[in-house]
Amino acid sequence: MAGEAQDAVWPLPKFYFKVDLGNGDSDVPFQEVSGLETETQVIEYRAGNNPVFSTIKMPGLAKVSNVTLKKGIFVKDNKFWAWYSQIKMNLIKRSTVVIKLCDEGGNPTMTWTLNNAWPCKIQGTDLKADGNEVAVETIEVAYETLVVANA
Repeated sequence: MAGEAQDAVWPLPKFYFKVDLGNGDSDVPFQEVSGLETETQVIEYRAGNNPVFSTIKMPGLAKVSNVTLKKGIFVKDNKFWAWYSQIKMNLIKRSTVVIKLCDEGGNPTMTWTLNNAWPCKIQGTDLKADGNEVAVETIEVAYETLVVANA
């Protein structure tokens, strides 16, 4: 009804976020972040003396997917390529990448921490003579564990 108190709890918008690559570059301006997901493999098991003729399902190994980050290309900005070029015979400098979803005041409300992260793929922009879009480069980051925290 009109005049009743409105519920002040709303879902967070997903457009205000910050990314800290952990290598001295805090709050790098990205256009898009995708792939923040984790999955647990299912182990099906049935004991030999179980009278029920079906399996039970138990949690197995956890695995995480790679995270894809997209940002505009700026003049004299080769941070992605410099980080990627450090891959040499399993001697990559790993870092902790922190992705923060922010409220309207810029305060982090939810964070995703990617531990032991390193770049596994870089994709430059596509080039078109008749295009009018911004040049965007993409980096794909592999990592070992994902920690999600709410503020």
